[in-house]
Amino acid sequence: MEYSDLKMPGKGDCVAVGLSGGVDSTLTAMLLKNKGCRVIGVTMSLWKGDLPQLPQGKLLRGSCYGPDEVTDIEECRKFCNEHDIEYHVIDVKEQYQKAVLDYFKAEYRAGRTPNPCIQCNRFVKFGALLQGIREAGIAFDYFCTGHYARMVRPEQGLWGTGCRPAMIASATDISKDQAYFLYKIPSAVLETVRFPLYGITKKETFEIARKLDLKAAERHESQDFIPEEYFDLLFSDKPSVTGDIIDLDGHILGKHRGIEHYTIGQRRGLGVSTGRPLYVHSIDARTNVVVLADNDALSCRGLIAGDMAWPGSVEPQQRFRSLVKIRFASRPVGCTVEPFSAENGDREVSITFDEPQRAVAPGQSAVLYCDGVIIGGGTILRSLQ
Repeated sequence: MEYSDLKMPGKGDCVAVGLSGGVDSTLTAMLLKNKGCRVIGVTMSLWKGDLPQLPQGKLLRGSCYGPDEVTDIEECRKFCNEHDIEYHVIDVKEQYQKAVLDYFKAEYRAGRTPNPCIQCNRFVKFGALLQGIREAGIAFDYFCTGHYARMVRPEQGLWGTGCRPAMIASATDISKDQAYFLYKIPSAVLETVRFPLYGITKKETFEIARKLDLKAAERHESQDFIPEEYFDLLFSDKPSVTGDIIDLDGHILGKHRGIEHYTIGQRRGLGVSTGRPLYVHSIDARTNVVVLADNDALSCRGLIAGDMAWPGSVEPQQRFRSLVKIRFASRPVGCTVEPFSAENGDREVSITFDEPQRAVAPGQSAVLYCDGVIIGGGTILRSLQ
């Protein structure tokens, strides 16, 4: 299928830019301002101050959720003041707590591996934040962020219909492409969303930012979601429930310290000694056991995914071919996708890989691509051996 790029903001357009204080969002704002756009900077306020401070000597910078938010906001405010950019802080603490933090803990405690970035983009960054901007009476033509992704529209209707929605495509810099994290954002929202950095590489981003003398170019890259040092603190709201670590034959190998501390494919920190490498094969929340196996046993021929998101909400009715990514860092592989109705009536898909894939983790997302464009995706429910 052929696609065309969606029109980017131009001179005279009013653009709300999501600012984090990092180089990507800061450069996005400057590029738009230099094009003659009226730029309005907006930052999400997430931190509730509900986690204890880290032990003395531990530093925390650049995470999505943490006490350093105050510093990030002040740096964003200073940047906007220096460049005559209107600036607002939007409080989304309660929405973030429910959609991201509570979800994150519940998924791990159910034996699944969550992806908080996908959840945050769908319900907070491109959900609660946009709602908060509008409720504050801030009018805008476009909403832009520093994500590395591209907005396109199909030249023909999807799946034989007349629907031609806004769709997300991969960025030029594949090593930094973030389209995977954005697949759940509704097409109606995407109509006014743009990613000005889609056509440049991360290296070029830093080079341009330094030429523009942006202080953000000297900042360290942000971490994902929450640093490892805070993981145990986040789960300290209730005691962990210990249980057995077993092999595929049911033999007890040791004790785990709570299933929320384990994920499919994990090797380190298992607390067992068997004389050979073992990996987390599966996690059974019902029986509270963690199952270990040799690496070869982690290969799967496919998976079942649910909670599907389709561009324009147009669902394919027949089997089709595409590429699939089963986690952000994995390479896309060929697959056959077959939609079907589950026994409970939910619409799910069966995805069969052209070549076996390792460590398919329930809770992660299977995202489907065709010609570099996301054509759908959903949450992995279970693997097919």
